[in-house]
Amino acid sequence: MKKFWSILLASMMILSLTACGGSASASSEAAPASSSEAASSEAAPASSEAASSEAASSEAAAEEAVEIPTMPDVSNIDMAALDAQIDELAANVTLANEGKLVMGTSADFAPYEFHILDNGADKIVGFDVALGQAIADELGVEFEVKDISFDSILMELNAGTIDLGIAGFSPTPDRMAAVDMSLLYYTGGQSLMIRKSDADKYTGLSDFGAGKSVGAQTGSIQEGLAKEHTPDAALVSLQTVPSIIMELKSNKIDAAYIETAVAEGYVKTQDDLMILCEVPFDAEGSSVAVKKGNDGMLEFVNAVITKVVANGDMAKFVEEANALSEQSAG
Repeated sequence: MKKFWSILLASMMILSLTACGGSASASSEAAPASSSEAASSEAAPASSEAASSEAASSEAAAEEAVEIPTMPDVSNIDMAALDAQIDELAANVTLANEGKLVMGTSADFAPYEFHILDNGADKIVGFDVALGQAIADELGVEFEVKDISFDSILMELNAGTIDLGIAGFSPTPDRMAAVDMSLLYYTGGQSLMIRKSDADKYTGLSDFGAGKSVGAQTGSIQEGLAKEHTPDAALVSLQTVPSIIMELKSNKIDAAYIETAVAEGYVKTQDDLMILCEVPFDAEGSSVAVKKGNDGMLEFVNAVITKVVANGDMAKFVEEANALSEQSAG
């Protein structure tokens, strides 16, 4: 929002200065300019440059003001004090439905969140789901997972139909303008996947120019990375990661941008796929999305994340989710 007002203000200033410059030019054509008018005319471009410079500085300051979350510092954690803090913060948490924490996710992103058959019944599991359950347990409430399209999660969050968005979200400035993001609970990278039969064709991202096609999930970080790193390739955006993998396996696209942990899972179970290379990305990590301005929920979630990272539970969640992912794929 700060960036919007900065740009709007700068635009108004520049428009105003341009209009003044136009009037001065018209006057100079109608009559010879006096020395003071000439000085004013010469000063106008400098004023415009100053205004542009000021606008650029304001915009840069707004960008710098966005503090990207990091992993919690657990080097000197007093667990008893942390537990007491969690209990205290729980009193400030309000839920969309009393007595129930609803987590929004897109359950097609193993090992983060995915479907399995548990004694014949469909069940959503994954380390994101385990984290959501831990947050609900600390609140002492029921836990519900709502499976929705990835690009709808943040909208539903701000609409109040879900309490948290946990779906491997990287905390980018654009997302943080729409919602609040927690501390990181997991760090990972981004990868470009190809068919193993094409290993001799490609050496890196630069090989995917015009005439090539790449896939990515709609509304995801991977979609943005595809536009950034392979701008000349045709981009195929699909709602789910399994759909992208199917397009790759059936030769309908040449490569796919996939989060590294997810890509590694596919490589273990799909003999015809491989990771070609890592994709450069500044914000490598996952964060919980909270409705904008819901400070009580954000503080509580940050405290729980700090606890599960510090006591090793988060590492166990990841390990268990990877094992389940391999079993379900096998």
